[in-house]
Amino acid sequence: MSHRINLSALNRQQLSDFCNELGLKRYRSDQIFQWIHFKNAGSFDEMTNLSKSLREQLSEKAALQGPVRASTSRSKDGTTKCLFRLHDDKLVEAVLIPEFFDDGVADRLTVCVSSQVGCVFGCSFCATGKMGLFRNLSIGEITGQVLSMNAIAEESYGKRITNIVYMGMGEPFHNYEPVVESAAILCDPLGLNLSPKRITISTVGLTKQIRRYADEQQPFNLAISLHAADDTKRNKIMPINESMDLAALRSALSHYHRTMDQGVTYEYLLFDQFNDSPEDARKLARIARWLPAKINIIMYNNVDGVTLQRAKEERLNRFMAELSRLQVRATVRRSRGDDIDAGCGQLAIKDQDGTGKTMASSR
Repeated sequence: MSHRINLSALNRQQLSDFCNELGLKRYRSDQIFQWIHFKNAGSFDEMTNLSKSLREQLSEKAALQGPVRASTSRSKDGTTKCLFRLHDDKLVEAVLIPEFFDDGVADRLTVCVSSQVGCVFGCSFCATGKMGLFRNLSIGEITGQVLSMNAIAEESYGKRITNIVYMGMGEPFHNYEPVVESAAILCDPLGLNLSPKRITISTVGLTKQIRRYADEQQPFNLAISLHAADDTKRNKIMPINESMDLAALRSALSHYHRTMDQGVTYEYLLFDQFNDSPEDARKLARIARWLPAKINIIMYNNVDGVTLQRAKEERLNRFMAELSRLQVRATVRRSRGDDIDAGCGQLAIKDQDGTGKTMASSR
């Protein structure tokens, strides 16, 4: 397969160039694009509006290497988690998170998608971080997860997914180009045709990429995995903070706001007696005023082998009361899928062999 080009990994222009080289008409590129990034084709044989001879020609010169659903588990709260096997037997996960109207009809259907096999950044609370990084995902390995979860949404709820968050396994901005190109494909009229405002890309705070994202005028929402509101605590749980501290983050976000005239979302996992005091809330409020922002306070999915634990309800209430007093816009996001290990990386880590590269090992 090494001599055959993987069409799933190409962006729109690259696929068009490939079709040009084969001497195909322009519309053929659109058809193949749609088969890969809308119909989630696993083989060229499925592309029934292409002639048999063209399908054979494509099979000789090209391959499709999208993810294959290996297992599906559904939580009592409706959250569905899928484990995907990649062409090299590596594993990643995606989660479908439904939110319902009062009458039980599905409202928002959000897919949380992975961007890497593992992660190099080693945040202490994250199951994926314990794996280390094996490799980046290609464009098609990202869009394929979303399309597979979309099929589940249509089957279960009779409607398509409404939102995508790049908050699964991996650090999206560490795999920058496939991530933003996959997001563009998911917004393409021949793809899922989502609005860019329905897609949120998260980062632990890679400052160079935040600036690039702004300079390129990327239209998707930006979220920052913050999780602590001062450098001392952030250093303890997020090794990246030692080289890119809160001052560096503030500078990059100011550039983003100036360039894009957009705000950000801060994700803040609340840990028991670590970052959940009224004093922590006051520090978080100061960060929230750097630029227009909303804050998602997330109740942690406890992970085996991690000493940090989900904050107690009374501490959450005090924390939220302090934010409210300071007039900070914050929403509490409850853990979903606790009963199916829906926390990021919890399934894949059980079945993945060995350990990937970590920040510590790559220094």
